[in-house]
Amino acid sequence: MRHQSCPKLLFTVVTVLLLLTGCNGSSESPPLTAGSFQPINGRDLRIVTGQSIYVPAYSEVFYGQEGLNMELAVTLAIHNTGLDASIIIRAVRYYDTNGHLVRDYIDQPVEVAPLATTGFLVDDRDMSGGWGANFIVEWVAEEPVYEPIVEAIMIGARDTQGISMISPGRVISEMDGTPTQEPE
Repeated sequence: MRHQSCPKLLFTVVTVLLLLTGCNGSSESPPLTAGSFQPINGRDLRIVTGQSIYVPAYSEVFYGQEGLNMELAVTLAIHNTGLDASIIIRAVRYYDTNGHLVRDYIDQPVEVAPLATTGFLVDDRDMSGGWGANFIVEWVAEEPVYEPIVEAIMIGARDTQGISMISPGRVISEMDGTPTQEPE
């Protein structure tokens, strides 16, 4: 009886290891997201408001006299502050210290429900953005809404030292309020 359970146990262990390590052979993992959003499919959008928001993000910080650095995990959080209306995220782009595009987090508009929050993550081992990285977030809405809160949360720890900080987004452009029709 004991020998019959060994193949089952071996199969289970191998399956779990494959799931944990991934077996797609791709060296580039997909962008990490958290929270709630729904892709918008097959509908024409009638946009009445929107903004582009610049959000500084630091994937590493320097400290000490010796030029030491600490790697930070970054979470870009987008909070829909509206009680009744959804917002639509058209773009979330991550740029490095030199202003070069590192990655697009979404490839089609996504809807964030009222009072919902969605997030986009940069792992603390991902140094592609550097110490002066930033995000550009473009959002729109089909009816007048309160502005979302968009901010980057950075956190890191090494040995007995830790650091955390929040970087608020800043509006760099706004729509004029004239309704526009966007084909899907």
